[in-house]
Amino acid sequence: MESEDRLIKLKEIEEEILKLKELEKREKLSLKDALDVLNEKRNSFFENLQCWDRVMLARHAQRPHCIDYIKNIVDDFIEFSGDRYFSDDKAMICGFGKIGGISVCISGLEKGRDLNEKVVRNFGMAHPEGYRKSARIFKLAEKFGVPVITFIDTPGAYPGIEAEERGQSIAIAENIKLLFKLNVPVIACIIGEGGSGGALAIGVADIVLMLENSIYSVISPEGCASILWRDAKYAKNAAENLKLTSYDLKKMGIIDEIIKEPQGGIHENPKIVYNELRNHIVSNLKSLKTVKEIRKTRINRYRNIGIFNE
Repeated sequence: MESEDRLIKLKEIEEEILKLKELEKREKLSLKDALDVLNEKRNSFFENLQCWDRVMLARHAQRPHCIDYIKNIVDDFIEFSGDRYFSDDKAMICGFGKIGGISVCISGLEKGRDLNEKVVRNFGMAHPEGYRKSARIFKLAEKFGVPVITFIDTPGAYPGIEAEERGQSIAIAENIKLLFKLNVPVIACIIGEGGSGGALAIGVADIVLMLENSIYSVISPEGCASILWRDAKYAKNAAENLKLTSYDLKKMGIIDEIIKEPQGGIHENPKIVYNELRNHIVSNLKSLKTVKEIRKTRINRYRNIGIFNE
């Protein structure tokens, strides 16, 4: 069954479940048998997720965003604004706080929730000033010996003319270079979409954590399809070949740990995932505190990624 048909069928099942639950509540009836059948069909879908299903879950409208993680796992968060060159990019949230009692530097990409906020946040696509803002606080983190935690959720860096005029590619390259040189631990958390250099600009890390239904790739499936097949409708084919799911990336050694999500996606029960992610961050921070020559270790990590045949 094609991915669109699968998703349409799933939506129909979920709508039918809601209708039956409302009817059950309104009429004070017991529709347990009918609900059990529908729930079994729904469970079967999530037990056999295909690549494109995970892409859709990574983009789900109710999926928690960076700001939700900050509110739920970061204590005493103080936000920093501006890059001291041009302006304050609302697509990038930066600041300092505590996770599990450990002082941390935070940098994360925020898509926005409703239409107005999405416009303000530029749909999570940062401009050069967003990456320069994150670079500014990375340097502060190193100055005060504070580990860096990043939250990645973006379709990619903003590709507009004005972003290019202000040095988008240079800003991304400088961030990557800076992260390789930082003398403090860096943990990257991929919470939704990890798209292209826009994600890598805050994704060079000692440990990369990834939520089960997130995606991480050098290009979006639609962008890849437009290049290879000259048609974005082949995005599903591109997604499968890009190997962008958490399980593909774990197998290839691109990421370190997969954070499990509830059946149906994190939006079904986000608190469980918040707690799990917090525990993973704290445990990794405690182990990274004792790591010597952090820069060398981080560089070697990326040098060893990939399989080469001569």
